[in-house]
Amino acid sequence: MAVAAQPRHDRDMSRKSAPAADPASPHSNVPTVPFEVFQALPKTDLHVHLDGSLRLSTILDLARQQGVSLPATDEEGLRAAIGCGKVCGTLVEYLRGFDITLQVLQTAAALERTAFELAEDAHAENVRYMEVRYSPMLHTRLGLKLTEVVEAVLEGLRRAREIYGIEARVILCGIRNIDPRASYRMAELVVAYKGRGVVGFDLAGAEADNPPKHHLEAFQLAHANNVNLTIHAGEAYGPESIHQALHICGAHRIGHGVRLRENGDLLHYINDQRIPLECCPSSNVQTGAVRDLSDHPLKLYFDLGLRVTINTDNRLITDTTVSKELWLVHSRLGVPFPDIKKMVLAGFKSAFMPFHQKQATLRRVVTELTKYDDDGHRDASAAPMDPPRAPLVPSVAPGL
Repeated sequence: MAVAAQPRHDRDMSRKSAPAADPASPHSNVPTVPFEVFQALPKTDLHVHLDGSLRLSTILDLARQQGVSLPATDEEGLRAAIGCGKVCGTLVEYLRGFDITLQVLQTAAALERTAFELAEDAHAENVRYMEVRYSPMLHTRLGLKLTEVVEAVLEGLRRAREIYGIEARVILCGIRNIDPRASYRMAELVVAYKGRGVVGFDLAGAEADNPPKHHLEAFQLAHANNVNLTIHAGEAYGPESIHQALHICGAHRIGHGVRLRENGDLLHYINDQRIPLECCPSSNVQTGAVRDLSDHPLKLYFDLGLRVTINTDNRLITDTTVSKELWLVHSRLGVPFPDIKKMVLAGFKSAFMPFHQKQATLRRVVTELTKYDDDGHRDASAAPMDPPRAPLVPSVAPGL
């Protein structure tokens, strides 16, 4: 099942450079910290979907290998067909891009490769810890067992950890617009793989008209087994969805939470209980959850004291990286660099990792972040930070 590591040079180059300045932004004339600083910061990505974060070149390659017919035969055509970075207007339209990516994610080799490449791409921008989410039930069209799907993804992430040092764990998802009995089976998988690379359970998919309470039995099973819970809520539906996620299903984190600002009492409850928000700014513009980036409430949430984390959601479909999202929050929303550092720390604080491991990680990250002043300049007298680990050359083929 081992797949040779693919070189990084085939990645879309637009993701390695800073986004263009937005002249309409109220903060466009405010001096900003260079994009390269955000690339160098140690980071997390707590909300990233495997099936929305493939490389375009990998989709084309896997389609050739598997005999899958795609709507385009080159990267630019495929980019347009998937809608990478396109404002879709609704979450349902945004999710149509997954119809293409899922076509090539039905074999163990493909799942292992894409999991490895996702971790490799995250490592390249100094993401230290990542939680990759996906729903195994969506990868069984060609007969893979659910356990084979989980094992393949875990193997890809394990290889990336051995080669690059990036810590990547898995969150398994139920799908809210599919039979709740299928979500229960996903929760059973989480319980079986708890402590073996799987750290949480989520509910994803079309939010409107599909309330989380319909999947209550799955969450009860996860809760009974002390599983971490995060739920997509308040993205395409109002604060009622967030309320159910918290008070009926027992979520420990909220995915998106854009519409939380519509209920001040619930907002302050989340703040008082230190429940993290997994904010994905660019994705929220694409799905129509916010009109434009300047309308995103994450700055309001942060200023009120909520624990705000910044994430990609889907690296391919949103056409982004964590560095780009942080830079946009800084340059387009006007969040000062010292507050950016606090958001970075919030990511590590909110990770589904054991307490003592989290403590040790936070100590290292705080030490690194304190070497940057409020303008993003790094103390020249400070000892150099450890760069992202270069790939190791294994003496035998990976997986043997």
